[in-house]
Amino acid sequence: MRILHTSDWHLGQHFMGKTRQFEHQQFCRWLIEQVVAHQVDALIIAGDIFDTGAPPSYAREQYNRFIVELRSAQCELVVLGGNHDSVAMLSESKTLLQQLDTRVIPGVCEDITEQLLVLNQRDGTPGALLCGIPFIRPREVLQSQAGQGAADKQLALQQAIAAHYQALFDLAQAKQAELGGHLPIIATGHLTTVGASASESVREIYVGALEAFPTNAFPPADYIALGHIHRPQKVAGLEHIRYCGSPIALSFDEARQQKEVLLVELNANGLQQVTVLPVPAVQPMLSLRGSLKELQAAIGEAAKQGTETRPVWLEIQVSTDDYLSDLQTRIAAMCEGLPVEVLRIRRERGTATASLFSESKETLDELSPEQVFAQRVSSESLDKSEQLRLSALYRQTLEQLQGE
Repeated sequence: MRILHTSDWHLGQHFMGKTRQFEHQQFCRWLIEQVVAHQVDALIIAGDIFDTGAPPSYAREQYNRFIVELRSAQCELVVLGGNHDSVAMLSESKTLLQQLDTRVIPGVCEDITEQLLVLNQRDGTPGALLCGIPFIRPREVLQSQAGQGAADKQLALQQAIAAHYQALFDLAQAKQAELGGHLPIIATGHLTTVGASASESVREIYVGALEAFPTNAFPPADYIALGHIHRPQKVAGLEHIRYCGSPIALSFDEARQQKEVLLVELNANGLQQVTVLPVPAVQPMLSLRGSLKELQAAIGEAAKQGTETRPVWLEIQVSTDDYLSDLQTRIAAMCEGLPVEVLRIRRERGTATASLFSESKETLDELSPEQVFAQRVSSESLDKSEQLRLSALYRQTLEQLQGE
């Protein structure tokens, strides 16, 4: 049984005023080529197919087009909802898409058996069992109890999520026995695990008071396909628990990452092999740091990656010369005539300044509530202890709202 594990597409994302539509189109085309070349039986998207709960029409069109084109490759598709996705929006087409060999699990189902799927091989015979677990919202698995402290809430939620995983795993084992074989069991998830390394584009999930799910709370599935963290990685060094990461760089600190999807091979004995398939980068983007003199050389070198139609997107962090008031003018002069676009300028000892393009292009739609709050706090003259106090108060308020 061959599975392709991917996640965090964020269709419809606007990056500092720039659309990612072309990059997503190229990725979808490349992904279908991999399905055909490797004779993949099933493709799993482990959450955040869209960037917002109300994606633009072109993003929905891209989603639907991909599903139609994938069907001709004789590959099943499973779409799990993420924290960016709207349960209602994904639900509205799930019945229709099921006729196109696509199964959608937008959120935790009232009938948990709907989250247990039999994945078939290309010849139509059962090849694996899937415990399809999307992003879990607290209200879906837990009732808030009066008088609970933060630690009690965290423990209760962790136990509720672990119980949900275990209940589905028990159903999978029963189904395994019913089918009379030794089908491998796969589980999914869209959450932060203990020790996972994130990037600045990941909007932190604070599910109730739970910041990270412990690795030892997962059931003993043969493979656990995770989403939410954009940096590809093994969890706790384990071969069978992995984040595949996002297929395109969603922030400047991801720019130098090699993006990937994972080809997972399983049989009756369990996990056999995980092969990394590197995703070709379409849009060059770089984060450069240095003095103005160093930056002039670095910008010239970066320009070699760009073309007239596809200029390099740059984030520039100025050190030593960051006190100058005319940084934008100086950097604009360095970039003149080169295939580069500066999207953000940072002063090393200050916050991000307005770039050559208006910061107003970064709209509230592109920011999480946590990011808006953090930016507001950083604009005030507050000492570290006061910032921490306000952040704790904000978190407490957010937890109460999520509980309701």
